[in-house]
Formats: sequence, structure tokens, C-alpha cells
Amino acid sequence: MTRGIRSRARPELDERTRELLERRAERLRAVPPTVVDEEVAWIAEFPVGDERYALPLAALRAVVPLRRVTPVPLSKPHVIGILRFQGRIVTAVSLASLLGVKGWSQDPAVLLVVDPGWGPLTALDCEQIPKPTTVPASVIEQARAHASGPIIEIPAGTEMIHYLELGRLLDRRTGARGGS
Repeated sequence: MTRGIRSRARPELDERTRELLERRAERLRAVPPTVVDEEVAWIAEFPVGDERYALPLAALRAVVPLRRVTPVPLSKPHVIGILRFQGRIVTAVSLASLLGVKGWSQDPAVLLVVDPGWGPLTALDCEQIPKPTTVPASVIEQARAHASGPIIEIPAGTEMIHYLELGRLLDRRTGARGGS
């Protein structure tokens, strides 16, 4: 039995299908709309307990191991100790104590050496090395306009990032500049 030969030529399209395909082709040929480059702010994001916190990436000077801290007897409760960083003595402070957090989800392993913008460098204990990321600068400014304390809540998808204003946070605890 011999099979019939089938033509590989495409059958003619009906008018409706042809119009649909032409509209799709036109959409694909169109130049995509340009995304307006919005100014972004670089932040260093890290966990504190079950919450997400961040600080300006520009304020982060280094991440060093926690084991480099030397305890200081009779210091204030929020002071972990001191460490030597680039020839300077830096005070290491408990971030959980500054934030009023009851505890960590894991023991701090590193210190974030930060520049609060108004004085000597300070080191903050942290569970892990922060990851750099960006958020729209306008979102930070809008949140800053409604915040009164050193912690600004920034929406990030379905969660919130607690953005730390380092100068105000450290000022509040140490009283170095009279608080704001």
C-alpha cells in the first residue's frame, strides 16, 4: 500500500488569524519603552533576629571578625569592647542593645566598622556579612520624611527593611552630640 504524499506547504490562513499574527509581529517589532533611570541608594542589608536591617553602604568601612575585640572592664552595657582598625582604636558596640532587640537568631560573628558621619569610627556586631543591594532613593526620602527616630522603615516588596540612620542611632545612645 502506498502512502499518499502530503504537501508541506502551509495552508492559507483565515483573515482573523492573519490579523492576529500581524498585530503580534507589530508588537514584537516595536521599540520597547525606555525605563526611566531612577536614582538608587546603595545599602548594606543584614539580619538582626527575624528582621531585615540596612545601613548606607557608603558608611560601611569594613567587616572584621568579632574575635578581634578586646573586652573593656567596667564599660557601659552596650559596649562590647575595643579593637584596633587601621592604626585607630575603635569602640565595638552591641547593635542589638542599640536597637532594643531581645536577642539574635544566631550569635554575632562579625563587626561592621562604620563611619556615623560625625566622629570616630564605630564597630557594630552583626550575625553575618551584609549584602550590598539598592533601593530607590525616593523611597528612602519619602520614608525619612515620615520618620522621627533613627530607624526608618522602607517597603521592600512584601517585607520591610529597617534603614538605620547611624548618626542618630549612635548619638541617641552615647549622647556624643546632644541627640537629635
